[in-house]
Amino acid sequence: MASNKKYWKSVEELKGSSIVETLSKNEFVEEIPTDKFLGDKETLENSSTSRRDFLKYVGFTTAAASLAACEGPVRKSIPFVVKPNDIIAGVADWYATSMADGYDFANVLVKTREGRPIQIMPNKEANGTTSARVQAAVLSLYDEKLRLKEPQDTESFLTWDDADAQIIAKLNTLKEAGKPVVLLTGSMASPSTDKIIEGFIAAYPNVKHVVYDAVSESGAADAFMAMYGKRVLPNYHLDKAKTIVSFGADFLGDFHGGFEKEFIAGRKPETGHMSYHVQFESNMSLTGANSDKRVVVKPSDQVFALLNLYNAITGANVASKATAVDADVKKMAVELKKAGSKGVVLTGLNDVNAQLISLEINKALNSEIIDTVNTLNIRKGNDVEIAQLVSDMKAGKVAGLISYNVDPIYSLSNSSDFSEGLKKLELSVALSTENNATVNASNYALPTPHFLESWGDTLFDEITYGLMQPTIQPLFNTRQVQDVLLKWSGETKNYYQYLKDFAVTNYLYGTSWNKALHNGFNNVEIVEDENDFVSEVVITDVANQLASSAKKSSGFELNLYTKTGLGDGKQANNPWLQEFPDPITRASWDNYLMMSISDARELGFSNPVKDNGAINGDYAKVTVNGVAVVVPVMVQPGQAKGSVGLSLGYGKTFGLKEEMQVGVNAYPLYANGNNIQYGVAIEKVSGTHEFACTQVQKTIAGRHDILKVASLKDYNTVDPKDHKNGWNVPSKVSYDHQEVEANSINIWDEHNREVGHHFNLSIDLTSCTGCGACVIACHAENNVPVVGKKEVRVGRDMHWLRIDRYYSSEVETREEAKELGLSRAATYEALETEAENPEVTFQPMMCQHCNHAPCETVCPVAATSHGRQGQNQMAYNRCVGTRYCANNCPYRVRRFNWFNYSNNNEFDFNMNNEYGKMVLNPDVVVRSRGVMEKCSMCIQMTQATILKAKKEGRAVDTDEFETACSSACTTGAMVFGDINNKKDKIAALVEDKRAYGVLDYLQTKPNVIYQVKVKNTNEA
Repeated sequence: MASNKKYWKSVEELKGSSIVETLSKNEFVEEIPTDKFLGDKETLENSSTSRRDFLKYVGFTTAAASLAACEGPVRKSIPFVVKPNDIIAGVADWYATSMADGYDFANVLVKTREGRPIQIMPNKEANGTTSARVQAAVLSLYDEKLRLKEPQDTESFLTWDDADAQIIAKLNTLKEAGKPVVLLTGSMASPSTDKIIEGFIAAYPNVKHVVYDAVSESGAADAFMAMYGKRVLPNYHLDKAKTIVSFGADFLGDFHGGFEKEFIAGRKPETGHMSYHVQFESNMSLTGANSDKRVVVKPSDQVFALLNLYNAITGANVASKATAVDADVKKMAVELKKAGSKGVVLTGLNDVNAQLISLEINKALNSEIIDTVNTLNIRKGNDVEIAQLVSDMKAGKVAGLISYNVDPIYSLSNSSDFSEGLKKLELSVALSTENNATVNASNYALPTPHFLESWGDTLFDEITYGLMQPTIQPLFNTRQVQDVLLKWSGETKNYYQYLKDFAVTNYLYGTSWNKALHNGFNNVEIVEDENDFVSEVVITDVANQLASSAKKSSGFELNLYTKTGLGDGKQANNPWLQEFPDPITRASWDNYLMMSISDARELGFSNPVKDNGAINGDYAKVTVNGVAVVVPVMVQPGQAKGSVGLSLGYGKTFGLKEEMQVGVNAYPLYANGNNIQYGVAIEKVSGTHEFACTQVQKTIAGRHDILKVASLKDYNTVDPKDHKNGWNVPSKVSYDHQEVEANSINIWDEHNREVGHHFNLSIDLTSCTGCGACVIACHAENNVPVVGKKEVRVGRDMHWLRIDRYYSSEVETREEAKELGLSRAATYEALETEAENPEVTFQPMMCQHCNHAPCETVCPVAATSHGRQGQNQMAYNRCVGTRYCANNCPYRVRRFNWFNYSNNNEFDFNMNNEYGKMVLNPDVVVRSRGVMEKCSMCIQMTQATILKAKKEGRAVDTDEFETACSSACTTGAMVFGDINNKKDKIAALVEDKRAYGVLDYLQTKPNVIYQVKVKNTNEA
């Protein structure tokens, strides 16, 4: 139960550092520089004064603001001469489309205002989901700095006609000479594009199509090909699973595109069905953090553990060796056999042999969870063909290369060989949405549109045919790759007409084009062919090869992974993603070498916390296969001893804004597309790195029952309010010399909330995976500014919604240890042992919209007040920035605008140029310097819903109200609604036995309700 656990956010907090203790008591980690309140940034940072003195300036500030207001800014607006029929000023339009950028694949809805896309949401009717990256892709559309704008060769800009004429002539010359040309693309999952490529190859038989993904899942695709005769990825119906065992597969992150929706659907305690999930891994991943049991094991031992599991389930005796986790492996073999067809095994090792063992185990279980029919058509990169291409280019065996939206010079481990081969080509053409190193090195650079400007189709799995449509007129002089290939093939038809004919003929089955386009998808019926494929896999040979590769292990083992925020690095110039705190480490604007506590101690690495809440780190030189990089070290609880983790996607420099050129490029270590590298040498080098890390900032300090966690057994058998054994015991306070439940008394006069709407938000901690899609959705909807690495470092991030990550240890708290007579050293030793593999819980935290809000009572100018609908409201033009409200908020959720973040060269992110500003939501004001801001519970969305219903002459429908975060939540962890409408889901959730309010004993009576996290400890 929650009360028996020690919750902590960082290693320094675990140690009981005096600095962390000081920080926990201070909301503001720096003196308030107000003696020159209207001065410039440098003066502001270096100045200091007392808060009392600040009020002396309030009168002057107000007077100065009034004078400034006399000269209002000039706003130029041009009315429609003839208003378009499909645009109503002030009313949003939504378009259904699809995203497929080679790494992220999603069926989405796009919100536009006056012809500008401003937000992306999942198309739930098409079973669509969104991640933080998909949510942020709308900002990448407006990346004027990085996007290609005109066709050009090595010397000058060209017209499209000139480019076509020159390239077609060279293609014909190479065809006549029989010289090989390669078309290099990422995974597109587009059946019409595949057909166009077939036509292009028919027109130029010397062309070969090669698929390249920067982050490879080639091992899984190759294994499936060997086992089932089709080079695709298997699908997984985790919602139906009883037992899930994963060996390093981050399936709540980027493994096969992620399965978080299916996973959480199978973990609803109130339904009586909750899968049991065990994760064997070295890095602390999002999936491991959400597991019921996490087994820490370095990569080489994962290999042998997988082989031992195969032996235990099948009774075979393939080559392997004993590991320290074999007891857990035996237990899981029993659980999987018990689950039978409802059990499944996954592995994230990008090794064809490891994937074959996993497939063979699932065959032995007759697993219904793995789907070998409705397979996934994503991540089709082929490591063997890429290696051959680089070799042939370097040897001069390839004459031409046409690339599309790939950057091998950045992302290939042997990029120098690729660059050398590129110089030998007679023709190199790069079709790309954005400028990059490969585009720059090619003979021709041809701009292609962003997916929000494009037509297209998708087939992510075998049953959902998605359509892509433009949501804005092209911003630049671009042309789709499909139109380019059609023209070069001699076709007269443009891609739109080609796509329409193709879709109607092959995938719409009588559904009209307009209806399918409106919905964004059409369901496809799978026609199962008689599969006469006979696998020639010899499992003993597979096991021998797999065991042989792992036995070569020496030194440290490196696990290369992708972060939830940045992925493969395609959107490295996106400030929303750079500032997005990693769910596990809570660090932004960086990648780093994750190292276990014990290894860090032995090698002399540490992460000291400074007195302003900032975290520093040491540098390590990491050498793999003779290639070395220098990277900062982050001490990570839960990292396997003897292993380290490093994320891909960082260290990009070409074409990026200077502020975005952060982190270290780990791709040079990514040899052969293998995410596990053995024989790693680590050496401490000089220097101190400054992290932008929020893990010890905004701590809800000295508080209890912030989190409540129960086992499935207790959930099913114990009264939640049982004061001795209960798992959701309400807080008690002393009243009239009696101990009573905190919520039974009231020191405030209650307002009548029965008339009209009263909004609540429920957050299910069982369903929240910490993915952060809600954070970016809030960014987009509410025009939240990006402040940059330096400001995040000192606690000035502006996120209205954060996801707190807590570690917990089943040992005594310091207070209990003192009562038991344990020494500080003994207590710390016990805690540190637990820290080698702590439990993790995520908790989204935003303004709680308290009915008895402590912020409202202390504001001297009534800038913050309570609305009749339950929202705590901010009147920005009244706020003078005393920050009393923030100091009086127990949840630490208010943000202070230290600077103007728009039209300010100090903050050159997206609010400093006309293209970037196109993403701003006109329904939400851009806040100015010196005011407080925080979550508004998307009041603009709730009011729009009310007005829409009023205009249509009806009551608001059940569950019609939404916020940005609840709309974006893939797993349904966030549910928003009106508790006065008893049919709304929220009405039942606030009365549920799992419902509780954070810090309820403070009598703030929040309108954000949390549901106790339930874990299946396999005791039920």
